[in-house]
Amino acid sequence: MSEALDRLNQIYHQPFFDLITQARKVYLENWEKPEVQLCSLLSIKTGGCSEDCSYCSQSSHYDTELKRESLMDPKTVVSKAETAKADGATRFCMGAAWKGVREGTQQFESVLEMVRGVSKLGMEVCVTLGSLTPESARQLKEAGVTAYNHNIDTSPEYYPKIVSTHTFDDRLNTIKMASHAGMSVCCGGIIGMGETELDRLKMLEVLMSFTPAPESVPINCLTPMTGTPLKDQPPIDIFQLVRLVATARVIFPKAKVRMSAGRTRLTKEGQALCFFAGANSIFFGDKLLTAENPEVSEDRALLTELGLAPQPSFADKVCC
Repeated sequence: MSEALDRLNQIYHQPFFDLITQARKVYLENWEKPEVQLCSLLSIKTGGCSEDCSYCSQSSHYDTELKRESLMDPKTVVSKAETAKADGATRFCMGAAWKGVREGTQQFESVLEMVRGVSKLGMEVCVTLGSLTPESARQLKEAGVTAYNHNIDTSPEYYPKIVSTHTFDDRLNTIKMASHAGMSVCCGGIIGMGETELDRLKMLEVLMSFTPAPESVPINCLTPMTGTPLKDQPPIDIFQLVRLVATARVIFPKAKVRMSAGRTRLTKEGQALCFFAGANSIFFGDKLLTAENPEVSEDRALLTELGLAPQPSFADKVCC
């Protein structure tokens, strides 16, 4: 067992209240204000993806009855970003269901136009577009992308059981491309796919090796999608989720730890525990790509009840 994994085990497996107390202390030392980053996520190209990710309804390998949609018009995307900003979102994330970016194509030029338009609104701009080349990464950064999302999903050992059309190293290579181009890295994983708690810690171990460390660490709870191989997976245990959030907070003191997909399966009390343990970012809006998300009004009410305020755009530029 590596030194990093041994440390993760010691943090994660300590008594529950000791763990969340430690995580709360780390949070308060590094985040002065009780704020939560509100991120809006839009699917700019839906369905028909060539990859076989077992959790994804957008994969062409599965009969999910998802309606395939072509790349959205840039003006429509900017309009949706304006609506998200009016609702309170400060980061706008755009995702496309395809294997990766091909610079020089009309589709990529349209994406760059979207990025420029959203950037002009004063919002942080995040994209998740699959694999990158050095040139496409450079162009995205130049257009105004502030963060590139590319999750590693799970441990290197468990990854081949979830995806076969690309490798774990492929994911790491794209993350390197984004980082080298000057974009901050938004990288986390998905829990509840049948992996063990050790797999989750090994996922964090990989994230610990990044230089610089991820600016954002999304923790997604699997949302089982009809037609996918993981459609019958049970909900994640709330205490396991809180433990993972708390552990991520301890090892990434200055990162945004984001509660991402799967919040519709959590109670208000469960979400409150995650916030207490150090989560300070959520996906905000009624839809996450193709999955349901809590209503905007529900999130506003919960944040108000907990005394949490929206974090302004570009509130910090320091990675841990």
